[in-house]
Amino acid sequence: MQQRESLRGRSVLVTGSAGFIGSHLVEALVMDGARVRAFVRYNSRRSRGWLDDLDAEKTEQIEFFAGDIRDGPTVERAVEGSEIVFHLASLIAIPYSYDAPEAYVATNVAGALNVLNACRRHGVSRLVHTSTSEVYGTAQRVPIDEHHPLHPQSPYAATKSAADQLALSFCASFGTPVVVIRPFNTYGPRQSLRAVIPTIAAQLLAGGPVRLGSVTPSRDFTYVGDTVQGFLRAATSLGVEGSTVQLGSGHEISIEELAKLIAEVIGTPLRIEHDPQRVRPRASEVERLVADASLAKKLLHWRPEIELREGLQRTVDWLRRQPVAERAAEYAQ
Repeated sequence: MQQRESLRGRSVLVTGSAGFIGSHLVEALVMDGARVRAFVRYNSRRSRGWLDDLDAEKTEQIEFFAGDIRDGPTVERAVEGSEIVFHLASLIAIPYSYDAPEAYVATNVAGALNVLNACRRHGVSRLVHTSTSEVYGTAQRVPIDEHHPLHPQSPYAATKSAADQLALSFCASFGTPVVVIRPFNTYGPRQSLRAVIPTIAAQLLAGGPVRLGSVTPSRDFTYVGDTVQGFLRAATSLGVEGSTVQLGSGHEISIEELAKLIAEVIGTPLRIEHDPQRVRPRASEVERLVADASLAKKLLHWRPEIELREGLQRTVDWLRRQPVAERAAEYAQ
């Protein structure tokens, strides 16, 4: 992978900074020498999510901004003075979107609109907006490129598709320098145990069995460090405004085969039990996702470097350092 431009000394805002990908992105930006403002959702506990796990040397270099992405004036204050904005704040749990679609519209669509309006008014030099491969629905052709039809099959995916189109419309209508980054399934340390890789690994580490919904769907997995590099390149590459660029490995694996591979990495027998509570509604299940990442290679000079087995080993090693009781409590929910 070619060297990218440094972000040293540049003022950067990251929304969704306390989450899985966001916290890794903030950490990488600090290491790159950027002046980072981390937008975290306000809470009475003053928790900053995964950013609380960073060492003091890194957190001392971060300006923390507590607020709510759904509140326009708050977002305005957060964006003011920022040269580059990475927008990752989103509700992401697909199952909950079936129960509370209005909350997803408020956060994922109206929240994105707040960010877009603020970036337009404050004249940021680049807005990197986060999409998801779920906007495609089940693949109509493979590998999926950026011209594949959009067919969101869950309220979550629909809100993300709507936010993407808003972002691109601001670029076309107002010249807002937007790049839409569309990661396929990202995994790695700090990911919620409700995601498929950590939930399989945690159940195996806790002695099994592994309770899963459908095991036939296939996914394209990218290690979080590689995904973060894609975000950084989207912020620094020239002439990419108005583009949608997806990040993926180009390799797919079924959930059943994935579980077998994780069991091999851990070195433990695998026994899968069907859990109907984990099954999506029939017409909502996305059966197949696999990326064509050639545009990312062309525009961003990006390609994933961490092979799946190595990434799984890193993820398992991280999970082993987490309290077993916490793992068991979370994946059982």
